[in-house]
Amino acid sequence: KHYSDSQPIFDRFNVTRQLEAAFSRQVHLKSGGYIVIDETEALISVDVNTGRNRGAKDVEKMILETNLESAQEVARQLRLRNIGGLVVVDFIDMRHRRDQQAVYRMMKDRLRHDKAKTQVLQISSIGLMEMTRQRLNESLRDSLFEPCTYCQGRGKVKTTMTMSIEIQR
Repeated sequence: KHYSDSQPIFDRFNVTRQLEAAFSRQVHLKSGGYIVIDETEALISVDVNTGRNRGAKDVEKMILETNLESAQEVARQLRLRNIGGLVVVDFIDMRHRRDQQAVYRMMKDRLRHDKAKTQVLQISSIGLMEMTRQRLNESLRDSLFEPCTYCQGRGKVKTTMTMSIEIQR
């Protein structure tokens, strides 16, 4: 069906907002926590934080719930951003091994349906989960951004094609 509304179609269905969110370093979780994703040449680091989710009486339960939600979101973000290579996730420290196992199982379960082959290691004693994810194509970030020539590639700027599409839209 031809779309003929006066409001742009990408705005009407929040596509623009979702695209911008796909490139944000911070991804907010429903529980009030958030994850921070940093892509570097060597690896992708993901840091899990409780954020506003601090008022719970049972702190260990709150930490487990935040880590479980984070595991789901990390798996989603890996697919959404088409991230490949070495990924290190710094979960909030959990005292009990059973909680670490629950987070590990959640991550494995969420990555099971991923088309890219992913190997996930158990959470280490310092709370880090390491994984490798097959690179199927270039990441979403690399396809829409290029290294900044003024700062020797430390920053990213939109490609000419990305800017052209935004202007046309």
